[in-house]
Amino acid sequence: MIVDSLLAHGADRVFCVPGESHLEVLDALHGVPDKIGVVTCRHEHGAANMAEAHAKLTGRPGICLVTRGPGACNASIGVHTAFQDSTPMILLIGQVSRPHLGREAFQEVDYRQMFAPLAKWVDQIEEPGQAPDLMARAFQTALSDRPGPVVLSLPVDMLGEVGDANPVPPREVRRAAPGPGDMERLRGLLAEAQRPVMMIGGGGWDDDARAGIAAFAEAAGLPTCCSFRRHDLMDNTDAYFVGEMGTIPNPSLIARIKESDLFIVVGARLGELTTQGYTLIDAPEPQQKLVHVHADENELGRVFRPTLAIHSGMAQFTAAAAAVSVNGDRWRDWAVNARRDFEKDTAPGSYDGELDMGRVMGLLNERLDKDAIVSVDGGAFSTWPQRFLDYGGGRRLLGPTSGAMGYAVPAAVAAQITEPDRMAVAFVGDGAFGMTGQEIATAVLYGARPLVLVGNNRMYGTIRIHQERHHSGRVIGTDLGELDFAALARAYGAHGETVDKTDDFEPALERAMASGKAALIELRVDPDLINTRTTLTAIRRSAAGKA
Repeated sequence: MIVDSLLAHGADRVFCVPGESHLEVLDALHGVPDKIGVVTCRHEHGAANMAEAHAKLTGRPGICLVTRGPGACNASIGVHTAFQDSTPMILLIGQVSRPHLGREAFQEVDYRQMFAPLAKWVDQIEEPGQAPDLMARAFQTALSDRPGPVVLSLPVDMLGEVGDANPVPPREVRRAAPGPGDMERLRGLLAEAQRPVMMIGGGGWDDDARAGIAAFAEAAGLPTCCSFRRHDLMDNTDAYFVGEMGTIPNPSLIARIKESDLFIVVGARLGELTTQGYTLIDAPEPQQKLVHVHADENELGRVFRPTLAIHSGMAQFTAAAAAVSVNGDRWRDWAVNARRDFEKDTAPGSYDGELDMGRVMGLLNERLDKDAIVSVDGGAFSTWPQRFLDYGGGRRLLGPTSGAMGYAVPAAVAAQITEPDRMAVAFVGDGAFGMTGQEIATAVLYGARPLVLVGNNRMYGTIRIHQERHHSGRVIGTDLGELDFAALARAYGAHGETVDKTDDFEPALERAMASGKAALIELRVDPDLINTRTTLTAIRRSAAGKA
């Protein structure tokens, strides 16, 4: 009945680690191999990230199946990512038998308590007859309003019982639309503006919404940036795209938003990273006029009080925005200068070391397919592809706004399984690779061919930055030592190479792309070159000057 419900709601893939608490679900999946593909992963952390990435690409809930206790705990990282990234996802967890609940039985966890702050909704299927209804509600909840994860617990004894209820048909997905007068008020605010900036982000974007927001930006001549790790929402080569508000954004973009007199935010939550620690605009009353459009009305005014709050889904807002006509001639120079600042900031500078990461990124930008899927991990290494690669158009970016490490490799594997005809490339540091890099074995098992680029600087880089900045000279716990990642990849059955000189990268890339299988290139990065904007030496000097 549970698998029939998955089929009724269009699920075509399940990412799992098998466990004895959900054997009956696996047995039912065995009966529909031509309808639902089962991807067996090496760790629940990887399985949950694969389901989340699958959902980002398809717009449908990613399905993850894990066992009780430890399995659920491992998968919780991916659930948290889906929550913060507004990604529809359904986590199915095996549970102890119902008579054993509340006795701290073997691997028992109260999932309602555990996942309450991490998911949109958590429940348990107590009787077989509840399965179709609760499964239908799970899909509806995951997709409606602000998308997000849902968790359903499946007691093992319940799974073996017999029921006769039919699947409940898919329910209507709830999405709000702009209210009467909202777009007229927006037109009025634009008519008064001299220095507007638009930011787009969040979840719930389909192809029509992406095209619609680009058309709105172009029609109004609005300089448009994206929130953290959402800069694939708009073609980065568009004349009105001006950058990303992420972990280390362009300082001129920060200054421009602060100088704006109208800040239009569509879809983004205005969370901590996107607002640079809630300092990008004044809280709770911004100095400039703020228009905030979001699918969850609870986000409107949560930190910053908007001049105009619009509760709306993304497709609904962009459809309504098509009728908003405005003359952007007043701020044409403002928009042109914003674009010029972006282009200047994304031109890699020269580097005298053995491996010039700027040149590596430039080569990749030329060589990666225009519809390539790029996944980035948590950590300092992600700043290179985030700053210097182009996204939007057909090229997608998958990255956890939760900042969770261990995302990029599973996401790239899922992307290649989901879209086998598209190139999938993962950017991951050596620290994050150590968490879920074993999912390369999953890629090999299923014939997926992602390209994994491991930036190896022998340390947990982001934490080293904080350590050097706040506790200079007292480094502890961040060294990782030497590891041969290329040899490890070959042991998994993938193609593996090591590059430590700039001129060696292009031939290695050619060989990896021609290998016809999953491939890994280890980039031996100078530890001092910690991210795209600074070095450890510069951080130490700055810290010493403040001492």
